[in-house]
Amino acid sequence: MLEGLYSGAAGMLAQQQRLDALANDIANLSTPGYKHLRVGFRDLLYRQDGPAALGGVETGSGAAAVSSGRSFAPGALRQTGEPLDIAIQGRGFFRVRRSDGTVALTRDGSFKVDARGEVVTAAGEPLVPPIRLPAGAHPQQVQVATDGTVTVAGRRVGRIEVVDVPAPAELRPVGDNLFVATAASGAPAPARGAQLVQGALEQANVDLGEAMVGLIEAQRAYQLASRVIQTHDQLLEIANGVRK
Repeated sequence: MLEGLYSGAAGMLAQQQRLDALANDIANLSTPGYKHLRVGFRDLLYRQDGPAALGGVETGSGAAAVSSGRSFAPGALRQTGEPLDIAIQGRGFFRVRRSDGTVALTRDGSFKVDARGEVVTAAGEPLVPPIRLPAGAHPQQVQVATDGTVTVAGRRVGRIEVVDVPAPAELRPVGDNLFVATAASGAPAPARGAQLVQGALEQANVDLGEAMVGLIEAQRAYQLASRVIQTHDQLLEIANGVRK
């Protein structure tokens, strides 16, 4: 008797998870290098009502949301003219060192110089290997070649390395637009064919129109799932009245 309630509740939960993912995508529309979330659905457990030989009916328990990771399709490049804004053309990631000492990967190339002259992310994580500008150097003097070689006033100070993993969709997000490698993603290795573009940032690969359509679809599906629960509740009320 309660299968309808369970199916409706499962549908509402699945659509809520899809709504959360779409809302997160829209909120990060202006985040450089952001990669949008992919959410799918799967059927929950089915059971046989009555013997199969007699035409028994299979009834399900609704659907559940399944995270399919993130789409790492490249975003469009936006020219900023800032010398420490760097975009990656092709596959690959920058490596940065987090505050706990672990190494993370990111596509966000909006860098700055800290008090020690080291090139860091907007959150303060230094590049790996580190790039440090000479004392008194101004960011406008920084030149970054397509292969990542960094020069300041004609003097080479280091090279920004770009790495890649065999399965980017299996990277684990750790917040602040950072990812860490997992056994499923494979270990980072030097990227092939990637080039750096100075004075540009990769935009989020979120299609706003598609996200808004998905948001409306998820809201409508959530409403329909809630109607299932309301209708089933009314049917139970009628059944209880008949028993009395």
